[in-house]
This record gives sequence, C-alpha cells and structure tokens, in this order.
Amino acid sequence: MTTTAAATGPGETTGPEGPAHPLEPLTASEIAAAAELLREARGLTPAARFVFVTLHEPPKAQVLAWRPGSGEPPLPRAAFVLLYDRGERRTYEAVLSLTTREVLSWRHIEGVQPPIMDEEFNACEDIVRADPRWREAMRRRGVEDFSLAMVDPWAASWTGAQDDPSARRIARPLTWVRSAPGEHGYARPVEGLVVVVDLDERKVVEVEDHGVVPFPPRPGNYEPEFQFAEDNVPAFPAYRDDVKPIEITQPDGPSFTVDGHEVRWQKWRLRIGFTPREGLVLHQVGYDDRGTLRPVLYRASLSEMYVPYGDPAPTHRFKNVFDQGEYGVGWLANSLTLGCDCVGHIHYFDGVVNDQDGAPVTIPNAVCMHEEDAGIAWKHTDFRTGAVQVRRRRRLVISMIATVGNYEYGYFWYLYNDGTIEYEVKLTGVISTGALPLGEKPRHGTLVAPGLYGPHHQHFFCVRLDMSVDGTANTVVEIDSVPSPAGPENPHNNAWETRRRALARESTAQRRINPMKARYWKIENPGKLSGLGDPVAYTLMPGSNTVPMYPPEALYGPRAGFTDNHLWVTAYDPAERFAAGDYPNQHPGGEGLPAYAAADRPLEDTDVVVWYTFGAHHVVRPEDWPVMPVTTIGFMLKPSGFFDGNPALDLPPSQSGHCHPEDAAPHC
Repeated sequence: MTTTAAATGPGETTGPEGPAHPLEPLTASEIAAAAELLREARGLTPAARFVFVTLHEPPKAQVLAWRPGSGEPPLPRAAFVLLYDRGERRTYEAVLSLTTREVLSWRHIEGVQPPIMDEEFNACEDIVRADPRWREAMRRRGVEDFSLAMVDPWAASWTGAQDDPSARRIARPLTWVRSAPGEHGYARPVEGLVVVVDLDERKVVEVEDHGVVPFPPRPGNYEPEFQFAEDNVPAFPAYRDDVKPIEITQPDGPSFTVDGHEVRWQKWRLRIGFTPREGLVLHQVGYDDRGTLRPVLYRASLSEMYVPYGDPAPTHRFKNVFDQGEYGVGWLANSLTLGCDCVGHIHYFDGVVNDQDGAPVTIPNAVCMHEEDAGIAWKHTDFRTGAVQVRRRRRLVISMIATVGNYEYGYFWYLYNDGTIEYEVKLTGVISTGALPLGEKPRHGTLVAPGLYGPHHQHFFCVRLDMSVDGTANTVVEIDSVPSPAGPENPHNNAWETRRRALARESTAQRRINPMKARYWKIENPGKLSGLGDPVAYTLMPGSNTVPMYPPEALYGPRAGFTDNHLWVTAYDPAERFAAGDYPNQHPGGEGLPAYAAADRPLEDTDVVVWYTFGAHHVVRPEDWPVMPVTTIGFMLKPSGFFDGNPALDLPPSQSGHCHPEDAAPHC
C-alpha cells in the first residue's frame, strides 16, 4: 500500500502566475486574503463571523472557452463569502475579486439563518452543561458528574412561529450520558429532556423536561478497551483469527495522473473540487473517445441531504435535519487513513476550509482517490471451440467521509473503464437512540437492547448533475417499458416496448421512479447523432429508493419539498445550487427545487440540470447496534448510444491467470 499527497503544499495548487485552472479550489492563502480584504473594506468587527469562504466559480461559458497553455491570461479569481454578524444578528453574502482586490458585491440576506458554525457546534456542550435548569433535570436522573454528559447540537428544525429565523438563532441540543470517560454514551440517552440554546447569546433559553425515563442498563461498547465486563468476560467473542492478510499492490504505480486537481485516468478526464458546504465536487467530467474528449458532466455534487425521523416522542419529533444546509459536510470531513479508510495506491487531496475568523483550515487527506478491480468487464465462451475471452473491469474511486454527530456518511464516485459513472453513499456510525421503560417495546422504532431503541427514520440525498452530454444543449427523456397491444402483430401477447416522453418544461419534469415500468431517464443531445442515427445519450439508472413516510400536512413537510419527486429537471442557473434552498436552517419551507421549478422554463435542447433524489429507509435492526454495519444506496449514469459499441473492447487481456482451462497461455 502506498500513498501520494498533492503535488504542492496543503491547499496550494498555484503556479508562478496564479492557479493553473479557473476551477481550482481556493488555496489557503486565497482564503486568508479574501477574509482580510472583506475585513478592511467593510470595517468588520470581531462580531463578524465567517461561515464559509469558497471559490466563486467563473461563468460556465468563460470556463468552457478557457484553454490552458493558450497564452491567454488566467481568468479572474473570486471568492464567495457567507458571513454572519453576531452583533447585528444579520447574514451577509459577498463576492470579492482576488485579482483586483475589490468587493464586487455585498448584500444583506433578510430573514434567514446560515448553517451552524464550527465554533457554535463545539460551544453547545459547555453552554448546556452550565445551565442550572438542565443540571437539575440531570440530577433528577441520578447524574452528578456532568462531565460525562454528551450534548449533540441538533439543528432547531421548524416547530412553529417561535422558530422564526429573523427573530433568533437557536439550536435544540440533545443529551446522552457516558458511564465512564470515553465510554459509548449513545447507550444512555436522556429521554424527554429538550433544551433550546440561543447561539447568539450563548445561553440556554428554554428547558423542557417531559419526565424521567430510566437509563438503559447495558453499556453497548464497541471499542477494544471496553470489551470486558466486570467479571473479565469478553463482551463478544475474541477477534477472528481466520482473517488472513490481503495486499493490494500496483508495482508499476497507478494508472492515473494528477496535476493540481486535474485527474486523468485511462480515458477519463475530470477535476476534483471541494467546498465547505458540499464537500467533494466533480468538475468537467469527460471521456476520451478515439482522440476526442467528449464531455459528460460539467459539475456534479451532493446538493442536500435530509434526515427526517418518524417518532412523535418529544426528543425525536423535531429531528429533521439538513446536514448540508444546516451544518455543511465539507468542514466535517474526516482526515482519511491509508489501510483503514482507503486501501491500495492512494492519492489524497486536502480540503481547505475556514474558521470563523476567516483563517484557512486544512483538512489533510479529505479526499481519497485510488483504483479498484471491479470484477468482470465482459466475457464470452464459444462453446463450440472452447475459446474464452474475458476482460477485468476496473474503476477509479474518489471518496470522502464526513462525521455528522453520531452518523458517518461516505460519499463515493466511481468511474468505470466502460464509460459508466456511479454514485454511492455509505452509511455507518451510530444510530440516534432513545430510551423507554424496561419491558416496553417501541411503536415508532426497534428495540436494540433492553430499554434502548432506534427510532424509525429516513435519509434522503439529492445529487445535482449539471449535465453536458457532448455539449450543453441537452434534453431529458423519460423511458417506460410497457406491454404491446394484443393483436395480429402480437399473437402470443408476449411483446413489450419502450415509450418515450420528453420532459419539455419544468412543470412536467418532476417525476418519480416506477419499477413496474422499469422507468429510467435519458439525457440526450439532439444535435449529436450516433452512428445509428439516434441522439447520443447518457442514462440515469435509479437504484433502490423510497418516498417520505410523512403526509403532506406534516409540520416540517414543506421544508424538504425536493423529496416530493425523485427526478427534477431545471434550466441551468448558477444561482440555483441547493435542493432545499440556500438557507434551510430554521426555515418553514417552500424554497429550493419547488421554487426553482415554479418558473416553468422550457427544457428541450438547452442547458439543463438534473437533480436526482434517493432515499434510504431505515427501520433499525438489532444488528445496527452498537455501531452500524455499512449500508449503501446510490444510482448510475450509463452511456446509452453515446458510443458506437462496447467502449471496453480495447481493454488489454489479463496477464495474471489462465482463462482457457487446457492451455497455459493467458487468453483473457
């Protein structure tokens, strides 16, 4: 196993004349320069807190027209700053030119709350622990050592007019208690205790105690130092001794090359991006088809993730969190470790974010990239001659992992050497637990240990796909498979066919999956025809999915209107980046995709954005405790008439084995 770091220093990808490409993420020095420029230009006081500082991406047309090495000057560099002034209790957006060192725009955004910041996230625990009403509630539960309390800063959600984002900035933290330092605290939830913290005043403003529920009796630990009970009996059998070492080696090095954030792997070309809100971003994904670089995606990112809980108990009913819009998964990214998170010949990209003073913060190894063997690419045996031809499939893996409180989310992009793109989310970590009296069973969850349960909940992910299939003029077509009419042309009544429907306007481009019709969607370029005379296309193939379990009249239902449909198509607008809107924190709803699509813009043969929402339905299992085995969910983009035939025909035969059973020469 080997690893390589970025070619330059942490977060620095600049050359002598500035960044090599206009989509390079902001460097550490650029973040610091942007903060200093804004501080001086606006006379900011220490009460001004920098929420996010990120690249203000140049207009798409300029980026597409830009050519490296052409002798033209680099495109101007600009930063976008999201700022919250605690003294004024106001949110501001600014765009700053890093090239000319001037403020290009500055505006107050009324009636919104930006995401919870790192300093607020970390301060919540001490704020709650210091409150006398909370302490009294903990004493009623027999807790005297408050240092053992774990306070998770859950976003406030929307519970009514008292949560008006223009009136106050709040969070609703929940409490768990460890039995000893370092012990698994999520085994002992403080059921029924809800507090409201004013994040500006740095104090608890409300305490609700809905009654004492005894702590569950079992510890539920999973770390090695806690695996022995009081009588020195292991809590689970000894570690398996039949797991033999496995090594993944590439003696000639990896097949990819990296220049700054540009990646070339086999026939794929792309750029790696990173923002504090979205985390991992892919830019300008294209495929080299016989010497012609053909674009597929201009920009691809996770636009929002939403986790609503289905338990009406006081400590669970307000849980419906937007992990991007209320926190940001980029600044929560893990520093990944060779041999643990990633295996093989690894190339890492650092993530560069900011603290609330505007200083750069580097997350080492935030993004991991490596190759994997992915099984058989294609195979056929001629049963008459016994001749065997088989090729191995390989994929490029680009991933990051974020820890959001109790849960871990892994975000994985896979590029295959047959032109397929796959997106997969891996969910693990610890379930958010609840307590109930011994002997009772929960109605809205699953018992995982005596007195401990995991509430029903769902995870919805919306990926924004700025499509560019052989160019920016695309049309999305829905394909259903249906039985053919009975009659003379179908005498056995066994025939079926596919039916096409172009999603011509935003009002009609709001669709749900339909497994009964094997529904999928093609993103076509009507101006580029294949050798067979059809528009070249990529197909969005849905994976497993679900719909929200709450009815439309649910109090928080409008907050995530994007979950009403699995597929949305909108006309390209660089300002429309997030599926639940720019500011879902404490917002009652109605923003994001429903608002974007209300414009009802035409969609045929134009620059379109495809939004795909997929949901993981989590009825907790006992096996999900004390730490949850990874579960996965995602979708694929597959070429459909994009190539004239199998693009993996030119994969070289394997040199590692013998495919013909009677011949020592390698045939695969």
